[in-house]
Amino acid sequence: MPSIPRILALVSIALSAACGVDVDPYDQSHVPLEVDTTDPSLTKIVLVAGQASHGPGEHEFYAGCALLMNMLKQTPGVFPVMARDGWPKNEKIFDGAKSLVFYMDGRGGHPVAKHLDLLQKYIDQGVGWVNLHYAVDYTKEAGAHVIDWMGGYYDAEISINPHWIADYATLPIHPITRGVKPFVIKDEWYFNMRWRADQTGVTPILSAIPPDGVRGTPDAKSHPGRSEVTAWAYDRPGNGGRSFGFTGGHTHTNWANQDFRRLVVNAILWTAKVEIPEGGAKCDLTDGEINTNLDKKKK
Repeated sequence: MPSIPRILALVSIALSAACGVDVDPYDQSHVPLEVDTTDPSLTKIVLVAGQASHGPGEHEFYAGCALLMNMLKQTPGVFPVMARDGWPKNEKIFDGAKSLVFYMDGRGGHPVAKHLDLLQKYIDQGVGWVNLHYAVDYTKEAGAHVIDWMGGYYDAEISINPHWIADYATLPIHPITRGVKPFVIKDEWYFNMRWRADQTGVTPILSAIPPDGVRGTPDAKSHPGRSEVTAWAYDRPGNGGRSFGFTGGHTHTNWANQDFRRLVVNAILWTAKVEIPEGGAKCDLTDGEINTNLDKKKK
C-alpha cells in the first residue's frame, strides 16, 4: 500500500490539475523509489538514475528514468523499480531483477565502476544489462571489465561524443525495432566504440553517417564517410544474458519522439526477456509528463 506522504502527493497533483494550477516541474516527491515486489511472477526491472548533471534539459537522468518507469508499467506483468543518485540505498533491490538499467554520468565518476564485483554476480546469472547515454562511457580499467557485459563501450581514446542530426533511415529486423519507424533526430550521439575483439553476438540497432567534421579523435577521423553504430544489442555468450547500449539521451525533450522512446523501451524489455509485440511495446506519455520530475539546475 502507498505511504501516506505518497498518497498526499498524488492527491495534491490531482487537485492542482483539476483546479488548473501548474504542477511544479521540479517536484520529484511523487516518484516511488526502491519500492520492491514480492511477487516472483512479475518481471522486475531496476532503473538507476544518476545525480543531477549538466544544464536544464540535459542529462535529466531522474526525469528520464521516471518516464521510462511509467512506460514500462504499460507492459502487463512488468514491475519497474527506480533508484536515484547513482546507486540504490539498499543494494538488495537488485535481487530478483531481470534487467538492470543505468542512466547516469560515466567515465571517472561512473558509479558502476565502484561496484563491479557486486554486479558481476548478476551478470553471471544472466540478468539483463542496459547503459543509456553517458553510462556507456568507462575508463579503460572499468571498460576492460564491462566490455564483456555489453559487447562494447565508449573509450575516450578512440570514441567521440558530438551533437549531430542522425538519420536512421533503415532499421534492422530485431525485437528491439518492432513498431519503430525510421526517424531523424539531433542528440549527442556517441560513436566509434571500443568493441570486443570477437564481436559475435553484437547487433547494431541504430546506425547513421555523421558529418566528417565531428570525427574528433584520430581513430574516428580515419573512417570518413563510414556509417557509425550509436545503439547496439548484445547476446552475451555463456549465460544467455542480453545487453543494450544506447548513446542518445542527452537531450531530455527527445523522449517526446515516439520512435526514439519506443526503441529504448523495447530494448529494456528485450534484455529482461519479455516478448515484444509486433507493433512494439506501449510507451505512451501523458500531456506535459515530459516536463515533470526535472532536476533543479542553474541556468
